[in-house]
Amino acid sequence: METNAIRLPLSLKAAFVVLGILAVHVVLAQAYFWQNREDYLFGYLVPLFVLYVIWERKDALLALVSGRGHPDWATESGGEPEESAPRQSGEAPRGWTSFLLISAAWMGMVGGAMAFLIGAFVLGVMGTSGAGTFFLTSGFSLIVLCVLFLSTPGDIPNPKWQSEASWSQRLRYDTRVQVALLFLFPALIWLISAPLVDALERQVSLFLLNQVTAVVFFVFDMTMHPIQQHGNVLMLPSGPVHVAEACSGIRSLTACLFAGSFLAAVFLKSIWRKIALVGLAMLFAFFTNILRSLFLTATAYYKGPEAIEGAVHDITGYAVLGLTSLGLIALLPLFNLDLQKPLRDREAAEAKKDSENNSGDKDQA
Repeated sequence: METNAIRLPLSLKAAFVVLGILAVHVVLAQAYFWQNREDYLFGYLVPLFVLYVIWERKDALLALVSGRGHPDWATESGGEPEESAPRQSGEAPRGWTSFLLISAAWMGMVGGAMAFLIGAFVLGVMGTSGAGTFFLTSGFSLIVLCVLFLSTPGDIPNPKWQSEASWSQRLRYDTRVQVALLFLFPALIWLISAPLVDALERQVSLFLLNQVTAVVFFVFDMTMHPIQQHGNVLMLPSGPVHVAEACSGIRSLTACLFAGSFLAAVFLKSIWRKIALVGLAMLFAFFTNILRSLFLTATAYYKGPEAIEGAVHDITGYAVLGLTSLGLIALLPLFNLDLQKPLRDREAAEAKKDSENNSGDKDQA
């Protein structure tokens, strides 16, 4: 009996083998930060989640490369693909759209390979390095998408294709594009589990830190609680509280971004809904970190700065990730809500009723 793996084109089989070997190098480069930095501890879950998503999408991949149809995640509504376009046999249409896609894929391939080699060189010369790991990871993510695109046969019949389709439809329903989009999460999630370049990370952390400090000061000032701000130090009646870099929320931001990306990849179908959920994950992380900072400052205000040291500080940090994840999970049914389904059901019922009436009139005649 022929298995699913055997039915894949040879080019895709070879691509998965090569990408698997490159992924091992990325894991080895990032593992140092997973082990030594608490804010990247979630990185240990990344390989497991990537393997799960790949396994979960194997049927959709087979449907694409076999020409049987496109998965329902490719539609805007997240429902079943429309059948309005008749299935065409033979080769998929070619033209300037296909030429531009192939050219862009090869340029991305070259750029990704250069970034990967630069990262490997930096790691080989300097040892463990945030910059080297970032270049290695960025190159790998780009290589994944480009290799999958180029390894997918371009002559697979598309059942949604129409010869008079616009360039945007050609782009949307190109089988090679759909295969690459199918593995968007396994390709890009590594960018979250890798540390940013140190200079960029400091800038992001400093920006978030200033926002948190300003909001905390504003809330206490508006509620008539005497407080003074000197940079990132809040002067309370009970003593000074230093808003440390760990309170900026960049740790919770990366972890919540990872959680939101995984939930969007697994439970949402439309690409726009995925992007919206990831955006909400970042907003939730910032908002819950503000609540955490307000709680810690209020505790220090009434009980003294020593009251927020140790376990209290750490537990509230983990609570940010928990609250954000629960909030995102609670929103999943809303994101999956199909507002057009009642209208489609009513139109289908009316069409069925009209068909029955027409059939009855013919019988009477």
